[in-house]
Amino acid sequence: MKKNITLTEKYPPSEPCGCDICKSYCIRPGWWTVDQAETAIKDGYGPRMMLELAPEMNFAVLSPAFKGCEQGFALQEFSSFGCNFLKDGMCEIHSKDFLPLECAYCHHTRKGLGMKCHADLEQDWKTLKGQLLVKQWIEKYLKK
Repeated sequence: MKKNITLTEKYPPSEPCGCDICKSYCIRPGWWTVDQAETAIKDGYGPRMMLELAPEMNFAVLSPAFKGCEQGFALQEFSSFGCNFLKDGMCEIHSKDFLPLECAYCHHTRKGLGMKCHADLEQDWKTLKGQLLVKQWIEKYLKK
């Protein structure tokens, strides 16, 4: 029988790197797995998330917020402000177990593989568990 591997096993963390390419991944927040987002919420980081809606409006994802989008929708006009966890060029959650999978995996040595990781994360969020977490976050954190 074939073992189902988790996304964190399929996309292991890259080696830490401070080059301009790798640091550029810190500007656009990467996506968590559903389990990572759930852990981040339990650890008190729910207010620092934003809600990203698919262009087709058929699912949503919780991600680290752009600065200014905390507890709201991901808005393009805030995208240039970067991730709210980026402080003085350093990631506040880099050493946490819930560093977004996309942030941990993307690296200049993995050119072109980020799109596959992103597509798999999209499928993770399209699950009942993913959309239930989104619903719970909306009810508790989304600014009305």
